[in-house]
Amino acid sequence: MWLFCGLGNPGEKYKDTRHNFGFLVIDNFAKKHSLDFKFYKDLESEAAFYEDKAILIKPLTYMNLSGRAVKKWITKENIPFTNLLVIYDDLDLPLGKIKILPKGGAGGHKGMLSIIESLGTTEFPRMRLGIGKPSNGSVIDYVLSPFSNEEKPKVIKVLEISSSALEDILNLGLFKTMTKYNSLNELLE
Repeated sequence: MWLFCGLGNPGEKYKDTRHNFGFLVIDNFAKKHSLDFKFYKDLESEAAFYEDKAILIKPLTYMNLSGRAVKKWITKENIPFTNLLVIYDDLDLPLGKIKILPKGGAGGHKGMLSIIESLGTTEFPRMRLGIGKPSNGSVIDYVLSPFSNEEKPKVIKVLEISSSALEDILNLGLFKTMTKYNSLNELLE
């Protein structure tokens, strides 16, 4: 069993923002497979179950406290850290780039930092979704702003490719999927 955790902030205000890219991927995968999310108050998240292969979660703690919900699911379902995939926005990659890694640091991302602190390890897979850096202005304002109309076709492509990557993780395993999708990045420009 895998735990696919998309990072984002709850509520309409943040729905289509860059910082909610992880939520958008999880929602896209769920829609593709006709999955419905259910609210789990005690687990501070919404979750959907994909057959007996994966649990899709969206922590509702707000980004900076995402680790609380992730730890609760890991504990409840007895999921090894190697079967946790965290999906999140990354300022250090341009929009259109996807990078799947078996482990790593937080890279300044507060949601990832919360998960690392809650779990006490960096040894879990992640899918980094490029959002690029702002040309000017505040990083906080940038990540909490929606994608522009010019960016939306690329966002849709990333959502499609990311959903396919999630399926491949379940069917081919993490390392074969990394090889396949990390080398695809040139095609997304």
